[in-house]
Amino acid sequence: MKENTKKYTIGIEATLEVIRGKWKGIIVYHLTTGRKRTYELRKLMPSLTQKVLTQQLRELEKDGIIIRIIYNQIPPKVEYEISDYGWGLINILDSVCLWGEEHLDKVYGDKTLVLKAQSDVNF
Repeated sequence: MKENTKKYTIGIEATLEVIRGKWKGIIVYHLTTGRKRTYELRKLMPSLTQKVLTQQLRELEKDGIIIRIIYNQIPPKVEYEISDYGWGLINILDSVCLWGEEHLDKVYGDKTLVLKAQSDVNF
């Protein structure tokens, strides 16, 4: 074990540390449909700034959740995809999504009042 290794009391702490924040789970969700370039992710999440997107992508890559694919061409082309390891998070994120939709139904009576349809997202 590395020196200064962080200690956890239960496994959910480690999981939440990896997917913490508003955007990481959403980024991974969008990558489930295939590789995406940065500008494609920005279109799917218009309120996300470039700075935060770059930071979140770097952290997901560092944790082994996504893979950054660099094409040796001019101009440079970079794409992101979910790693084999990252696919292990999908069932967790699906469950979190389902719970969130049920929660919106409970709070608002109808989740469609506050949940944008996927077709409403500009792509």
